[in-house]
Formats: sequence, C-alpha cells, structure tokens
Amino acid sequence: MNYRNPILRARGLGSSKHGLHHWWMQRLSALGLLPLVLWFVVSIISISGRSHAEVIEWMKSPHNSVLLSIFLIVTLYHSNLGLQKIFEDYVQARWLQLTSRIVAGFAAVLLGFAGVFSLLSLAFGG
Repeated sequence: MNYRNPILRARGLGSSKHGLHHWWMQRLSALGLLPLVLWFVVSIISISGRSHAEVIEWMKSPHNSVLLSIFLIVTLYHSNLGLQKIFEDYVQARWLQLTSRIVAGFAAVLLGFAGVFSLLSLAFGG
C-alpha cells in the first residue's frame, strides 16, 4: 500500500534511495582520513624548521609522495561529499543548488589534478 501523495511522486520529492550510500562514503572517507591526518601532522612537525631544499627532498621520497597524494585525494573527496550535503540541505533554489554542486565538484577535481601533478613533477624532477 502506497501512502505517498501522488503530487510528491510527480515532483520527484520522494526518497532518492542514495542517502545511505552517501552516508557510508562520508564515514569511510573520514575513517580513511584518520591515519592520514595523524601521519600528516607528525610529518609536518618533523620537517618544521628545515630548509626549503630539505622539505623538497622529503616530498620527493616515494613514500611521502604517495601518502601526500592519497591524503589530498581523500580530503578533497570527503570535503566534496560534505559540501554536497550542505548544498542539498541549506540552498533552497534548485538551480543554485545544482550549480553549487557542479562548481564544487569541478573545483575538487581541478585541485586534485593540480596537486597530484605537482607532486609527480616534483618527484620525477620536472
């Protein structure tokens, strides 16, 4: 038996059935960020006070380059999920909500590519 108002079905205001997936992805990315943030904080503390050349050498290390790339990608993914939820919950105009989500998504992808490209060019001496 369906208790939903037919107008809600027609407008598409019912459940989109994607909320649980979004919730899980937000939690899993947060869980993945826990060790990465701890590693990042310890690393920043350990390289504080070093010269620019020493920091660059630290970043060129394959271990640190890979972890920095993963940290960047997971952070951008997690923040994009959070922004998506904020736009859905607090932006009332549908066109502005969609535009904000698209701009935030493109910004996350652009920042991810730029960051990973920078780390790769640093690691391979470009």
